[in-house]
Amino acid sequence: MSNGLLAALMLIVGVVAGALIAVAAYAPELRRIARFLERRSTDKGGDGRVTVNTRAPGISDLAAAINDELDRSAVARIGAMRHQQEFQRDLSALSHDIRTPLTGAKGYLQLASDESDPKLRQRRLDAAVKRIDRTSELLDALFSYTKASDPDLELDLEPVDVRDIVERCLLAHYPEFEARAWEPRLEGSGAARIVEADRQALERIVENLVVNALRHGARAPRISLGGPNGNSTLLRLSNSVDDPESIDPERLFDRFYRADEARTGGGSGLGLATAAKLARAMGMELAAHIEGETLAIELSARSEIGRA
Repeated sequence: MSNGLLAALMLIVGVVAGALIAVAAYAPELRRIARFLERRSTDKGGDGRVTVNTRAPGISDLAAAINDELDRSAVARIGAMRHQQEFQRDLSALSHDIRTPLTGAKGYLQLASDESDPKLRQRRLDAAVKRIDRTSELLDALFSYTKASDPDLELDLEPVDVRDIVERCLLAHYPEFEARAWEPRLEGSGAARIVEADRQALERIVENLVVNALRHGARAPRISLGGPNGNSTLLRLSNSVDDPESIDPERLFDRFYRADEARTGGGSGLGLATAAKLARAMGMELAAHIEGETLAIELSARSEIGRA
């Protein structure tokens, strides 16, 4: 046998031996990792992590990659569970808010049916109607939020005058401002402020901002109009609040957020959340700031239109 052929045979034997050694080193670890993942997939493996008993090249990297993915999955699972728990808690609170006026309305109707005095009967019927109206407001708020959250929401973008929408909204709420002896200040109203937007969506945003100021403000709001020709701010609504420390600006646009934890104030906690959803759908952004005793909310334009 020539030396060349012998060297070739030795090389082949070495390669085969190396392959067998590699199989002997890798196979048990790979089978153990596979069994671990099978147990995890059937919820029998708990929250354990992959460990290795060999220094074989690549196995440690594979285990680390699997553990990183398991960590990301665990974080996502915990976040989803927390989100679900918060949603159930908030929905339970909203359900209580809906049941309360309905129960009151039922009670007033029962009293009215047994009342012989016409004037007293009418007062009790009026009280029942007010509570039914309150229930309708809550249901409308929930419907509006659900609609704004729809990923298939259709928007009809067109040139819209922000000034006109703000002025119409303030005029519609004039009786409420008058009852409080408030005179809202509107700045920058001398010229049109045109922006590409869905008119109904923008009207809902302005409406919800004004209603929030009426419901939770301590004094008349101040509204400043801006526009794309100056900066990205389209409008800014600010008004004094009684307890600014109780307001978390970072959560103000969260679903069901209410600064009054005891839920004694009006509102459903959906108005500003709905406004924020609609703003993002039109490529805009709502932001809130606490400046001393003043709550300021700004609606700003963004460069791209998309959903959150």
